[in-house]
Amino acid sequence: MNLSELRPAEGAKHSNNFRRGRGHGSGNGKTAGKGHKGQKARSGAPRPGFEGGQMPLYRRLPKRGFTCRNSKDIVAINVDVLNRFEDGTAVTVETLLEAGVIKNPKDGVKILGNGELTKKLDVTVDAFSASAVEKIQALGGKAEVN
Repeated sequence: MNLSELRPAEGAKHSNNFRRGRGHGSGNGKTAGKGHKGQKARSGAPRPGFEGGQMPLYRRLPKRGFTCRNSKDIVAINVDVLNRFEDGTAVTVETLLEAGVIKNPKDGVKILGNGELTKKLDVTVDAFSASAVEKIQALGGKAEVN
């Protein structure tokens, strides 16, 4: 048995479009699964996260920092990593994934100019640093932006 093969027991799950409160014959009439009386049985029950007047958790925890909605998560690779490819190879984001250089391209891949390149490659990614373009073109390769 694998984690990917786990399933709930037969008959254990109910569909979500079950019609509640439609008489005894439906099997869910009268209180419609809400039990008898109490705040949660009535309409207008408190919102999720309400702790009965106690200071709620989301207000007790400190708020710190700021996350920019527009920032991009760029994966950076140095040119010396590209030496693992054969001479004359067309290097793309897909080939970098296949070779295991990157695990997740996220919002883009950028080649940086750290290290030495020894092979002629045609590199097509989302961005390059100026020194990386120099090193790729010095060996007769191409640096193209996606």
